[in-house]
Amino acid sequence: MPVHVLRVARPTNDVARAAAFYVQGLGFEVLAEFVDHQGFDGIVLGHREYPWHIELTHQHNVTVPNAPTKEHLLVIYLPMPEEWEIAVERFRELGNEPVPAENPYWDRRGLTFEDPDGYRVVLQNASWTR
Repeated sequence: MPVHVLRVARPTNDVARAAAFYVQGLGFEVLAEFVDHQGFDGIVLGHREYPWHIELTHQHNVTVPNAPTKEHLLVIYLPMPEEWEIAVERFRELGNEPVPAENPYWDRRGLTFEDPDGYRVVLQNASWTR
């Protein structure tokens, strides 16, 4: 039976720089890359065993602005304290420091980091519950 997959696509002016944030900071794997696919270069990141990806694209000869608001979030739930601490430390080792979340809810049990394009990643030290 086919698996449903969620892919979040984000534009960037520098695919390599943005990809490094997610690969080095979150341990994402490079799942696919493309060059000059109908005027776009890009990379697909994630984990092979998970049914979700993030795709970073750059359209040739187009400059995109940074994220339009501070509420453009990718939230990653890391319920195990050790796993959460390792993820936070990886970002800090790369020179990324947490930023205050626009919505204070995310600061209660997590930390927010900003990628090179102004998009934010919340590392939430909690389990997602309905």
